[in-house]
Amino acid sequence: MIEFYGRGLLLDIEGTTASVAFVYDVMFPFVRRELDSYLKSAWGTPTLDPVLRYIAQDAGADSFEQWTREDAGEEAKLERVSAEMTRLMDNDVKATGLKQLQGLIWKSGFDSGELVAAVFDDVPAALTRWNAGGKDVRIYSSGSVAAQKMFFGHTNHGDLLSSFKGHYDTTTGPKKVAESYRAIAADYGCDASEILFLSDIVGELDAAREAGMRTGLCYRPGNAPVENANGHTGIESFDQISIG
Repeated sequence: MIEFYGRGLLLDIEGTTASVAFVYDVMFPFVRRELDSYLKSAWGTPTLDPVLRYIAQDAGADSFEQWTREDAGEEAKLERVSAEMTRLMDNDVKATGLKQLQGLIWKSGFDSGELVAAVFDDVPAALTRWNAGGKDVRIYSSGSVAAQKMFFGHTNHGDLLSSFKGHYDTTTGPKKVAESYRAIAADYGCDASEILFLSDIVGELDAAREAGMRTGLCYRPGNAPVENANGHTGIESFDQISIG
């Protein structure tokens, strides 16, 4: 059990509120299937332009034009973006540009009803309990804020989006860097010790603890084995968190 009397709860998604299998077996394959058709339909639109800037910045360029200046024509640029996104996905790189693009592609799936986010059964009741107890519940995930909102707005337990007061992604900072959690605490407007961060990744929890947050390690079905919890309290369900 974790007894928590602080102000806010900060949650990861994959392996914490939802299964790793859903993300890897459903959401990621959907992006691979729809990547080229989405790029073709959105190419040259204001929606895609900022994402292309992120992709170029992730690759070390100052602008998309600089990154693609050796490519002849729009088709070649599109193909380069597609190849780069595929490379990043193949290597499980959590780049901001990729995450932003994935969010745009997932939107079409959620809007059509093909994608329905599978959250763990204990999550909705816990969110209700925490909100009723006056806790400030927010999400910090490598997936874009837009993707997070779509995810929780279209779950197997209905629309859960109103349960959250804030969302953070890699534009705030890397998830294994303490400064990211300090920035989040500052945005909460409270001391980091007043926030409980829940994740299935020890490296993320280490960074949050370094920033001063309390931590909980989630042992969910399908999660990778944890060889060293490094002192983080483990839970198998959100029912094991007592608030006050």
